[in-house]
Amino acid sequence: MKFAVIGGTGLIGSQVVKNLNAAGHEAVPHSQSTGVDVITGQGLDEAVAGADVVVNLTNSPTFDDASPAFFRTSMDNLLAAAQRGGVGHFVILSIVGVDQVPELDYYRAKTLQEEILAAGPVPYSIVRATQFMEFMDDVMTWTADSDTVRLPATPIQPIAAKDVAAAVAEVAAGAPVRGIHNIAGPEVFSLDELGRITLSHKGDDRTVVIDPTAGMFAAVKGDVLTDKSAHLAPTRYADWLS
Repeated sequence: MKFAVIGGTGLIGSQVVKNLNAAGHEAVPHSQSTGVDVITGQGLDEAVAGADVVVNLTNSPTFDDASPAFFRTSMDNLLAAAQRGGVGHFVILSIVGVDQVPELDYYRAKTLQEEILAAGPVPYSIVRATQFMEFMDDVMTWTADSDTVRLPATPIQPIAAKDVAAAVAEVAAGAPVRGIHNIAGPEVFSLDELGRITLSHKGDDRTVVIDPTAGMFAAVKGDVLTDKSAHLAPTRYADWLS
């Protein structure tokens, strides 16, 4: 099969391309660096020409109230190009529980992306993943100073990017789900606990303090970012850290 992987040079996209090619398919990465622009539409028809499957892994450059416009325009352009090209399967990567956190602009934008895809003309699959292990350092920098890292006790089920890429490639190579496929890490932690584990591994002696108002995840109510019934990935956080 031939795959057009839009956003195929990033953290997940590059690994999806590698996995699909290793499985004997032809997966071609596309991004702004290869002349493809999902906002202007430049290069899209050429990128999807002859593709059986489009995998869209592009992301908004911001996480604020400008993000819905990015996803609406990019999805409209990509779906139109996919329909013109006769693509039979369109895959996106989203977030477990994304529709349960309307307080966050970015989560509303990702929910909009899912809705546009589901209402579109191309058979589709939505892969929802829990929070990436790779993002934990960034999460801690949002509310940290030289002595303290403030984090809410939000339940998190971290997943390794390599496991996300493997799941996306597997779904993309299969028949369209015409719905949502949830993937998650094998363990659930509170975010503050995950912060302590991470700092301890790094030999960082800062103190983690529970602050229910700190950072983006303060807007999350309950355990909506976890899913114990999801397809569980194999990589545990301690193994990933090591």
